[in-house]
Amino acid sequence: MDDKVSGNLLIIGGNEDKQGDCLILRKFVKMAGGRQAKIAVITTATERPREVGDEYRSIFLDLGAESVDILCVADRAAANDRHRSVEIETSTGVFFTGGDQLRITSILGGSNIDRAIRRAYQRRAVIAGTSAGASVMSDTMIINGESSDTAKKSNLSMAHGIGLLEQVVIDQHFAQRGRINRLLAAVALNPYVIGMGIDEDTAIAVSDNAVCEVVGSQTVTVIDGKNIMFTNISESQPNDPLAISNVLIHILPTGYAFDLKRRQPYLCE
Repeated sequence: MDDKVSGNLLIIGGNEDKQGDCLILRKFVKMAGGRQAKIAVITTATERPREVGDEYRSIFLDLGAESVDILCVADRAAANDRHRSVEIETSTGVFFTGGDQLRITSILGGSNIDRAIRRAYQRRAVIAGTSAGASVMSDTMIINGESSDTAKKSNLSMAHGIGLLEQVVIDQHFAQRGRINRLLAAVALNPYVIGMGIDEDTAIAVSDNAVCEVVGSQTVTVIDGKNIMFTNISESQPNDPLAISNVLIHILPTGYAFDLKRRQPYLCE
């Protein structure tokens, strides 16, 4: 876990406030440099790229960003367009909208834009994502799973994310869509991975020292399975209920943080 994160991330559980105080989006602009912020919004995940992109451009400019570029990258050809890559190279913040996380990985993976995002991350530009844009941040992501049923391994589909946050799996719209069972199943599959369920209008600001600060109006649920004593997930049939014991769960609102290296929550000063 020593190299879990190497830059700055803002991972948002979706449905963040866009009309009131906009605490989370204001936090993103501040992390990106405030009035010197140059933001690139990537709309690949959504089926309404122009509408969604224009909405975020208006918000970020109102919050004081210097410039906002909308990158409507809908296919692999666009993802390898060097002109779009240049816009990311000069940005101080990159923002992934919500939609379908598989569109992000399948369209951007290994492309010029993907490489530009990774270079931006290494030079400490902040990379942010909401909803589907949050799920892709980790090296393993949840792409599907029934959230209203008993926990079982058949309820879960996973794939590779873009891997900016290692050994963590993110779930979004967490409490609002009752997703604790599928996150428990994800952690049971690999207890070394930390599960982080982020509620709507809530985010984690992840610094390069692997500390996650909670921001927003709701909570973040952290599931730590490192000390699991027993689980039946490897032996059970797909529709069998999940057995899991000695899993550790933390519920953290604003004002708390979680240290990914030490696997410990704490109250911020």
